[in-house]
Amino acid sequence: METFVDSLFMIFSMVLILFMVPGFAMLEAGLIRTKNVTTVLTVNTMIYVIASMAFFLIGHKVAFGGFNFQNSIHPYIFFLFQMAFVGKVINIMSGGVSERVKVTPLVIFTFIVGAFLYPFIVNLTWGVNWLKGTLFDISAMHDLAGSTVIHSTGGWALLAAILIMGPRYRRYKDGKVHVIPASNIPLVVLGAFLLWIGWIGFNGGSVGGIASKDNLDAVATTIINTNNAGLAGAIAAWLMTYVRYKKYDVTMILNGALGGLVAITAGADVMDIYSPLAVGAIGGVLVVLFVPFFDKLKIDDPVGALSVHLINGIWGTLAVGIFGKASFLAQLKGVVVVGAIVFPLSFVILFIINKIMPLRATEEEQIEGLDAIECGIESYPEFKQNI
Repeated sequence: METFVDSLFMIFSMVLILFMVPGFAMLEAGLIRTKNVTTVLTVNTMIYVIASMAFFLIGHKVAFGGFNFQNSIHPYIFFLFQMAFVGKVINIMSGGVSERVKVTPLVIFTFIVGAFLYPFIVNLTWGVNWLKGTLFDISAMHDLAGSTVIHSTGGWALLAAILIMGPRYRRYKDGKVHVIPASNIPLVVLGAFLLWIGWIGFNGGSVGGIASKDNLDAVATTIINTNNAGLAGAIAAWLMTYVRYKKYDVTMILNGALGGLVAITAGADVMDIYSPLAVGAIGGVLVVLFVPFFDKLKIDDPVGALSVHLINGIWGTLAVGIFGKASFLAQLKGVVVVGAIVFPLSFVILFIINKIMPLRATEEEQIEGLDAIECGIESYPEFKQNI
C-alpha cells in the first residue's frame, strides 16, 4: 500500500512540475518583445521534448545507472519524476538568451545538456556518484531539489552563453542601458504563478514519498517552507523597489518570489518553518540588487535569470549550512565544484557550436524579429514593432 501511495504522490508531483513548462514559456514570452514571442515559445517547446528524450535515451543511465536505481516506487515513475526536472536547466538558460539566440544551435545544446552535462551533475549528487571518495565528491552537500544541481547548473550555462553571444542589438548604447520594456505583463504574472504552483511538486516530490509518517511530516514541512520563502521573496523585492523607485514593479515582485523559491529549494526539508522567511527575503533582495549589477557589466539577461537562478541557487545552497542541518563547508564545496565543472564545459561546448553555426542572430535579423526569420509565424503580427 505504501508503494502505491508513494507512486501516486510522485506522479502527482511530476504533473505539478510539468506546469513549469508553460510557466517558463509564458514568463519569457511576456518579458520580451512581440516580434520574438513565437520563437521563445518554440524554443520552450523544443527544450521539453528534446531534453526529455535525451534523458530517456542516455541521461538517465548516466545519472542513475539505469532503471534499477530506485526501489521504493516503480522505476518508471521514478524516471518520469526525474525527467520532469531536466528541461528546467535549459529553460533557465533560454530566457536569458532570448531575442537573439537561434533555435537550432540551442536545440543541439539542449540535447547535450539533457544527455550528458546535467545527468553528470546529478550523478555526483543524487545518483550513483562516479567520483565518490575523490576530491570532487560532493555527495555530502544537501540539495533537496536542486538549488545547485538544477538552478546553478542552468545559471552557469546561461552565463557562458551570454559571454559568447553578447547583448541584444542596441541594448547598451552610448554607455547607457537601453530599456526594452516587457510586451505582455499578464503573461508574466501567469507564467510566474504557474512556476510557483510547479514548485510545490518540485520540492515536495523530492522528499520521495508521502505514505509513512516521517515522509508526510517532511513533505508538509517542505511545502510550507517553499511557499513561505516565495512569499518572503516577493515582499522583500516589493519593499526594495518601492523604497528606491516609489513604484510597484510587478515583474520585480514576481522575480523576487522566484528568487525566494530558488533559494529554499536546497533546504526546505531541513529547516524550521521560520528560517525560510529569512532565506526567501534575502533571495528577493539579491534579485533586486543583481539585476542592475549585471546590466552594469553589460551582461544582457532579458528575464533576470542569472539573478533569480544562479545567484539564488548559490545563496540557497549555502543557506542550508546556516539555517539547516548541513555542513557549511560541504555546501560551499558543492557550489564550487558544480560551477567549476558546468561553466567551463558549457563555455567550450557553446563555443564549438557557435563556430559551426552561429548562436546569435545578426543585427538585421534582430531588427526584423526572430519570429519572421526563425519560425515564419508571428504571435502578434498587427502589433509588430521594429525596435
